[in-house]
Amino acid sequence: MTRTSLDQSAPARESRPTDRPTALLARPAVSDRQHVPGAPAETRRQLLVKVCWMLLWMFYLVYPIKDLASGRHGTVGTVLGALALAGFLGGYLSLVIFRSMNGDWWRGTYPMVAVMLGLALATSFGLGGEWLGLFTYLSVAVGAVLPPRYAMAGVLAATGLLLVVALLLHTTSDELGALVLPTFLSGAAMTGLQRLVHTMRELREAREVAAHLAAAEERLRLARDMHDLLGHSLSLITLKSELAGRFMDAGKDEQARSQVADIEQVARQSLTDVRSAITGYRKPSLSVELAAARTALATTGVTLEAPSTLTEEHPGLGGAEAETLAWALREAVTNVVRHAEGATLCTVALDETWDGDGARFAVLEVADNGRGPGKSGPGNGLTGLDERLALVGGRLETAPGRHGKGFAVRAMVPLGLAATHRP
Repeated sequence: MTRTSLDQSAPARESRPTDRPTALLARPAVSDRQHVPGAPAETRRQLLVKVCWMLLWMFYLVYPIKDLASGRHGTVGTVLGALALAGFLGGYLSLVIFRSMNGDWWRGTYPMVAVMLGLALATSFGLGGEWLGLFTYLSVAVGAVLPPRYAMAGVLAATGLLLVVALLLHTTSDELGALVLPTFLSGAAMTGLQRLVHTMRELREAREVAAHLAAAEERLRLARDMHDLLGHSLSLITLKSELAGRFMDAGKDEQARSQVADIEQVARQSLTDVRSAITGYRKPSLSVELAAARTALATTGVTLEAPSTLTEEHPGLGGAEAETLAWALREAVTNVVRHAEGATLCTVALDETWDGDGARFAVLEVADNGRGPGKSGPGNGLTGLDERLALVGGRLETAPGRHGKGFAVRAMVPLGLAATHRP
């Protein structure tokens, strides 16, 4: 597929400055390629992946299975043990599945944990110490389902219960150490993971609120500027219109024509001021384009990685050059969204470099880890971007991404004398 960032409909989009703030308000969609940690599973594939990950940690069940396979419990005991093990495993997976589909809360959570606790106690006392490993999964379940302020206490309680049961079963000290420590650490790790998930969820919500506030602030600034630009002019036009009407009623045609001429002049100047203000609003900036890029990439399941210093003031970078780099960021990210098949990561970096003639350039690099451009040449979008860069004395370079995978776009613009070396 041709690596191009804009099709024939692109100029129409460029003439609509409201498209970019609107994108900031859109809530990122979660694709099948990337599931946000802590978010409910939205597809069967996401749920299957999560369950498979959980099944990888079932190695502690090898001891109960070996105990059942030994045949020392007789037919009835073996059947009951197998049913108990299946019920315990089913309860554990049910917690994973239902909580993954419905978020934090499921009304069967606590009853299921109670069933798991009863099965762990019954099998440990009824079938022997080989079944104490079930308390490890019980500790993980408790750490996952209890509220954060009670989770660690629940893990400690599950570990303490394991210790009491193991002592009652006369478990050796070596076996006791191999059970108690993993049980506590697994539950504690789950409580930490739950705290991390809650923190990430709060950060996502805060980012959405910040986007809404930024859009609201932009609308407020636009309204304030329009009021400042047009308030005085429209008031003056109103007064002069009333005055022209009075002169016409009094038969003073020359004075009326003079007022009409003044009205025309004020209206033309107001139109010029409005056009100038709107032109300023249409100019892209790296900070706005970076926020819009993060939202656009999230809709396709691509993670954006960019240093926090990207939006800081760059010494020696003029207004026209900075605007051109912002255009380059928009074009390159649009290119990733449309044509980077299989991409999961997009990196953005801003650096400085020297050319062979001793001139210093600012370099904006946007790279993805997709399948690359293949044998196709640059499309109209990249060609237009190259022409835009040439207007400010810059140039465009394209190359394969890191390790020969993906596609990288490097936009270079000259820096002024105020540029300083960055290590």
